[in-house]
Amino acid sequence: MMWHALRAVVCAGHGVASGSSASSPYPAGTIVLQQPFFKQRGLDLSALYPGTLNVSIAPYTWRLLRADYHFAHVAWTDRHPPEDFSFVACRLSYAKQEHHGWVYYPHPETKAAHFQSPHIIELLLPPIADIHYGSTVQLYLPAAQIALSALSAE
Repeated sequence: MMWHALRAVVCAGHGVASGSSASSPYPAGTIVLQQPFFKQRGLDLSALYPGTLNVSIAPYTWRLLRADYHFAHVAWTDRHPPEDFSFVACRLSYAKQEHHGWVYYPHPETKAAHFQSPHIIELLLPPIADIHYGSTVQLYLPAAQIALSALSAE
């Protein structure tokens, strides 16, 4: 398998996936609420941290080509209409440790709020010791499933 190998930087997200934002309507986080629906459809995320690790791949943007898992019309909350989610297996190296997880992609066309910049990728991974905002990581994405483009200078 061919992999994109990218330097990425850990950055702050909206704090809704983990429930860490004081303004989040989901105190336990959206991932905890969504996990049972994903498991029922064949993807068990229970061994992973129940929040996303957001990484910037600037100067690149990314586009989903093909998912390992795609779940349409997931009605995980009564606060807004069902959403579509896709997942792509990925790897992340940090502090000489490799971690296996998933690119977490709530499809923007079905998402109610909390959109991401085009250079941000949300990841679901096991807990990673000592990682923090600003940490540089090596991210591996399957080239047949995720396309990369350079950001245009404006």
